[in-house]
Amino acid sequence: MSLKLGVTPPDVDSLVPPHILRPSYAARGEPSEWASGIPINTPETIQKARKAGQLAKKILELGGTLVKAGVSTDEIDRVLHEAIIANGAYPSPLNYMGFPKSVCTSVSNVIAHGIPDSRRLEDGDIINIDITVFLDGFHGDTSATFLVGNVDEAGVALVERTKEALDQAIAICAPGVPLNNIGKTIQALADKYGYSVSEQFSGHGIGKEFHCLPLIYHHDNDEDGTMEEGMIFTIEPMFCQGTAVGVQWPDKWTVTTADGGRSAQFEHTILITADGAEKLTG
Repeated sequence: MSLKLGVTPPDVDSLVPPHILRPSYAARGEPSEWASGIPINTPETIQKARKAGQLAKKILELGGTLVKAGVSTDEIDRVLHEAIIANGAYPSPLNYMGFPKSVCTSVSNVIAHGIPDSRRLEDGDIINIDITVFLDGFHGDTSATFLVGNVDEAGVALVERTKEALDQAIAICAPGVPLNNIGKTIQALADKYGYSVSEQFSGHGIGKEFHCLPLIYHHDNDEDGTMEEGMIFTIEPMFCQGTAVGVQWPDKWTVTTADGGRSAQFEHTILITADGAEKLTG
């Protein structure tokens, strides 16, 4: 991996108090090389992952209360950064491969990785807020798409059906289930409602590392692998109203739909349990 140099990396030392435990990439931006295998978690690491997930949930809920017309995405980032720090955690996106902010804010036709800025939300927008926190050595990752004021029926349906796709995908998870059943489940729902599914982004393993195996594809696929008790990974489908082909901005992060259609995303970190799955961020 290499740093994405489309934006100026943040000065982490000025933004995060020294007593906050930081991930390995915080100082220089470069994440660790991915391990070749999928981590299987112990009761001890599961408990730490659960605490990180619950904090991420708390911060996302706070983010939802900030979503109003006239509020800038920079202001959302500022408030959530302070809340993460106040809870003794590090905002995982900060300086990950040079990312300059503490959360991602993807508005309307932004598929993913929107960088908070001075843009103010407008009535009728939709916005995905993506939260990851690093607490006691473990990451917890979640996101949701929120309505800004009066959103038209098509926009509301897009948001509701993307959440439905995440819920259905989690419902099929259990030991022995092929990982590719997640993508098949999501794709079937997208086809039913006439949406496209972004194939540029995937869910991923998470825990001590921000990203690790397995990769979780949200479209119909034939990738190998089955779920095992103790696996922790994210599922984060992105539905688009038109094409799901994305165009990356010069900042090297923001990806928008090629045709300007809106995109919605929902995400949970889940744990595969003995008889199903637990939403660690639920």
